Amino acid sequence: MFLADNWSQNLLAEEQLASKDARVRHTFLRRVPGPGMASIYLSVLVLLPLATLLSNAFTGGFSQLWREVTNHQTVASIRLALVCSLIVVVINSLLGTIVAWQLVRDKFVLNRIISAVVDLPFALPTIVAGVTLLSLYGPSSPFHINVAFSRWSLILALSFVTLPFAVRSVQPVLEELDPEVEEAAASLGASRWTIFRRIILPSLTPALLTGAGLAFARAIGEYGSVSLISGSVPFKTEVASVRIFGLISSDDLPAAAATSLALVVITLLILSIFSFFRRRFVLKEGDR
Repeated sequence: MFLADNWSQNLLAEEQLASKDARVRHTFLRRVPGPGMASIYLSVLVLLPLATLLSNAFTGGFSQLWREVTNHQTVASIRLALVCSLIVVVINSLLGTIVAWQLVRDKFVLNRIISAVVDLPFALPTIVAGVTLLSLYGPSSPFHINVAFSRWSLILALSFVTLPFAVRSVQPVLEELDPEVEEAAASLGASRWTIFRRIILPSLTPALLTGAGLAFARAIGEYGSVSLISGSVPFKTEVASVRIFGLISSDDLPAAAATSLALVVITLLILSIFSFFRRRFVLKEGDR
């Protein structure tokens, strides 16, 4: 009887201690300023710079802002950046998927080297990428291919710096696809194109749209890799980022801020479109 009472008292004491520890942990976690720290971090990195940009853009009022944004050279640079970025998104969405397929589905002996090359634009400073591309595809090209100071050079440079986004967005999805589903479809007589169109592509589409959005955001604001090889000729090869740098160099901060604000608005609009179609496609696939 004494042993039973002693055991029950020890058990009750352990339960009380565990309950006290749980309350202490809960109180500590509740007091950890997670949301507050996140808000401060985002404010310092994003909100304050955006607020400063808005302040500088509206220095002379809305009329001056509109005048700077609708400047012919500014409009031409933004249009060129937008068009080239969208072209590069289409190119890299296609070729990036092919590269990801090679890395996942084909057991090629050089796949590790290919994977390292895909990540190279992440590690290489963009101005170094510009020098490299100018050396390879400029007037002194060892391949006798000279696209320097033309709009083709913009597409080449932007394709180089945005390829990893397309590949790395699609690659994990390809790795998770079940080959047995494709084998079952093939056993039922489905062609390779039908299997890709009806089974593989629907699974890849959200990742493709994610990679496309990331690639677009990187391309439209790219400066280092395009500043050298394009020549930055106004109305021909001058993109918005180069235009902004030129305005800052001319000590015209309000005009640079106005152009930057227009670029931010366009980027957010395009990214919202990508996000909308991605969510809509995911919901559509979920309903099935």
